[in-house]
Amino acid sequence: MNRYFKSAVAGIALAAVAGPSLAQVVGKMEDQIRWRQSAYHTMAWSMARIKANVDGTFNKDQVAEAANVIQAIANSKMGALYQPGSDKGKGWKETRLKSEFFGSPDLGQIAGNFNAAANEMAKVAAAGDAGAVKAQFGKLGESCKACHEKFRKED
Repeated sequence: MNRYFKSAVAGIALAAVAGPSLAQVVGKMEDQIRWRQSAYHTMAWSMARIKANVDGTFNKDQVAEAANVIQAIANSKMGALYQPGSDKGKGWKETRLKSEFFGSPDLGQIAGNFNAAANEMAKVAAAGDAGAVKAQFGKLGESCKACHEKFRKED
């Protein structure tokens, strides 16, 4: 192996190991809150797009686009934006994260359910069956609601 190849392999290995820990410290707390809020607003817009299609004239392409956005955010490792103390402070607005979020034994299950529902939503949307989309959209909504009820303060 040449020296450059070995260096590249070593660099990739270091990034793979250090990546998760580096993600934990990126940005100031208010930036992390703002990024988190932006992602959730984007998901809300995408949910509204799906709902408009389910309740109105169904457009497979619009539903698939919106579902893909939700899936991408769900799989983006946003957990790095939930640093201890981020239940207080302001991003675009005051955070609504409850302090019960940190250390909750239910968090992994709730997050996993949302992730699975988002992945399934993208798969169902790609198939284009309006009835299946409507059913999965309900499941996705329930997975969102589970987190909101437990970890989000009301305005």
